[in-house]
Amino acid sequence: MTIVQDASSLIAIAQQTRASASKLALLGTEGKNQALEAIAQALELAQDEILQANIADCEAASAEGIAKPLYKRLQLDEHKLRDAIAGVRDVAKLADPVGSVQIHRELDTGLVLKRITCPLGVLGIIFEARPEAAIQIVSLAIKSGNGVILKGGKEAMRSCEAIVKAIKKGLSATAVNSDVVQLLTTREETLELLKLDKYVDLIIPRGSNSFVQFVQDHTRIPVLGHAEGICHLYIDKAADIAQAITVTVDAKIQYAAACNAVETLLVHQSIASEFLPKVAEALYKVDVELKGDERTLEILPEITPATATDWETEYSDLILAIKIVASIEDAIAHINEYGSGHTEAIITEDLADVETFFGMVNAAGVFHNCSTRFADGFRYGFGAEVGISTQKMPPRGPVGLEGLVTYKYQMTGKGHIVANYTGVNAKSFTHRDLE
Repeated sequence: MTIVQDASSLIAIAQQTRASASKLALLGTEGKNQALEAIAQALELAQDEILQANIADCEAASAEGIAKPLYKRLQLDEHKLRDAIAGVRDVAKLADPVGSVQIHRELDTGLVLKRITCPLGVLGIIFEARPEAAIQIVSLAIKSGNGVILKGGKEAMRSCEAIVKAIKKGLSATAVNSDVVQLLTTREETLELLKLDKYVDLIIPRGSNSFVQFVQDHTRIPVLGHAEGICHLYIDKAADIAQAITVTVDAKIQYAAACNAVETLLVHQSIASEFLPKVAEALYKVDVELKGDERTLEILPEITPATATDWETEYSDLILAIKIVASIEDAIAHINEYGSGHTEAIITEDLADVETFFGMVNAAGVFHNCSTRFADGFRYGFGAEVGISTQKMPPRGPVGLEGLVTYKYQMTGKGHIVANYTGVNAKSFTHRDLE
C-alpha cells in the first residue's frame, strides 16, 4: 500500500502513475478487459478481508459519533460488494471509448484529418465514505485508459486499503502495471495532490458543496464538480395521485443517503388537499419526518414548519420538506432557485407541462413520472460512474467512460504546406468526409 510521507514522495508517486497510464493508453481492448476480470477475481478472493476491514471502519466511526447518513454510505456488506464486483465485469462488456474516430475528413488530396478519442491521463478522485466507489472508479479508469490516484474519506481508510490491495494484486498478473492505481490516506496528501497540475489531468471531488468549493479554490487542475444533491419532485395538477405517491416514497426512502434522493416535494395547489394527506400517510409508515410551508401546515397541521434553510438543505436522511405552489412556473422557479442542478422530476399526465418542465428546469437530469433515484451511471447503462457532474459543460450528470476521454486531431499529408493554400493562386480545400 502506498502511504505518502511528503510532497516529494507524492510527486514520485504521481510520476509513476503517469508513466503507467501512458503505457495503459496504448493497450488494446482485450488487454484492458483481461485486467478488469483479474480485478474482479481478486476482489472476490479478498471478500472476507475487505468486509472485516469495513466492520473495523464502521466500529471506529460509530465510536466517533459519525452522522447517520454518512454511516449508511460507509457500510459495505456482502451484497454491496457483490454488486460492485459485478459492475467491474459490466464495464468490461462496454464498448472501448478509446480510439473512436469522430471525424475522418480529406482536406485535400493526400491530406487527411482524423479526430480520435484518447484517455485524459491521470485522474485524481477524492470521494466520500463510500468504499465501493473505489471499485467503480478504478474499473472506469482502466477501461478508459487512465491512471487514477484515489483519496477516500478517512472513515473508510481500512476498507479502501483492503480494496486497493486486492486490485493491485489482481493487476500484477496482467499487462497493466499496478502503479496505475494509487491510494492516498491523509488530508495533507489531498492538499498536495491539488498542486500536481503537471501530473494530474482532472480532479473529481465527491462530497459536500463546501468541500467541492474548497477543491476548486485550491487547484489549477480542471475540476469536475459534484456537490450537493438537492433534488425536487413536483406533483403537477394533472398528476395520477396513486402514481405520485408511489414515486414520492421511492424517491425519498429507497436510499435516503444518496445524492439523487428527493429532498423537497412541490405540490400544485389544486390537488394539495387530496394528495397531501394520502402521501403523508404513506411516508409516515416508513418513518419519514415531514416539514411544510404555511399552506401545507393548513392541510397537515401536525408536521414541523419549514424554514428558509430547509429549501437549501440536502438532508440525506428520512426528512422531506413540502411546499404548495400555485403553478408549474412557480415550481420551476423554486427548483431553479434552490436546486443543485442534479436531478428534478415531474409527475403529470399533461404532456405540455412535461415539455415546459424539461425545457425550463436547469438540471443535469429532468425526469417524468419516475423516481429521481434512477439518476445513476449503472442504471443508465454506463456500467458504473466515477461521479455525477452538476455543471453545464459536458460531461454532465452521471460520468461514465465517455466523460473520461478527450480527443486528438491527427493529420497525415504528403509534404503539404500551408503556403500553397494562401495568396493569389491559392489551392482550395476539398473538405470531403470519408468513411
